[in-house]
Amino acid sequence: MPLPPVVSLTDCADPNALARQSTRIAALFGSTPTVLPLDGPDPEGAAALTLLDLLRSTDLIGGPSRPVVVLVNIAPRDGHWPNGVPFCSFRHGNHLVVSTLNQRVLAPLATYLGLEDVQVTDVREVLEAAAADWAELTPAEIEEMVRTQFRSLWYAPLLARWLVDGRPVPARPTAVRPPVAGDVRIAVVDNFGNCKLDRPAAELPGYDTSESLLVRNRIDGRDIRVRCYDRLPDVPLGEPGITVGSSGVGFAELVVRGGSAAETFGLRQGDRVFHLTS
Repeated sequence: MPLPPVVSLTDCADPNALARQSTRIAALFGSTPTVLPLDGPDPEGAAALTLLDLLRSTDLIGGPSRPVVVLVNIAPRDGHWPNGVPFCSFRHGNHLVVSTLNQRVLAPLATYLGLEDVQVTDVREVLEAAAADWAELTPAEIEEMVRTQFRSLWYAPLLARWLVDGRPVPARPTAVRPPVAGDVRIAVVDNFGNCKLDRPAAELPGYDTSESLLVRNRIDGRDIRVRCYDRLPDVPLGEPGITVGSSGVGFAELVVRGGSAAETFGLRQGDRVFHLTS
């Protein structure tokens, strides 16, 4: 059976980095990967929604589907790890995800896909186990990959290939924490200027009664009341609205029908739209 196709989400988005990563993955899996650079102002938020969308897109097939490998390289912006956050893995159905251990990226999967834990790996432990069993790696090569800061290039694709091959990769389970209530942010601004939010529409206060919510216009600093609608076609032409969008599990979008909500409100990825309390 041919090896599965690979989709990679990464914040290492310059052409040199993309070329190296694409070539290494192609050499390991035998086909050119789909690499999605996430280089906006809030790559963690964009990766969280995009990863959820990728896995959701494998549902509602109506029958058996082919496996897919998803690589996620979005390091937490907390400075906690001395040489980078560890990599982990989990499966969604027959699909494999290898990701940096980033709770913000993984949290939506706990709530909306039922992900409970991930298998966290230690680079040295995995490479030494591989060298002792199935991989032709010298001590010097192991040391180079252990010490490098560029583990998303050298280590993560290897880990994915070994997991696909069913190798006994040592790992330890770590719980995934669901997101907490708080600020609602823009996860993605699509090519139409629609602002995809990081929360389901049903969780927004007043949405189920079609009330309006206050949205800050960052161009002039005013709060503007925006009405909630069930679907995009229900929003009057030329007017703003908050509606169920195409992402997540019924996630909300701030839209201007026939226009750009991002331009109208002066918004971009990562901006807070309003606040929810628990």
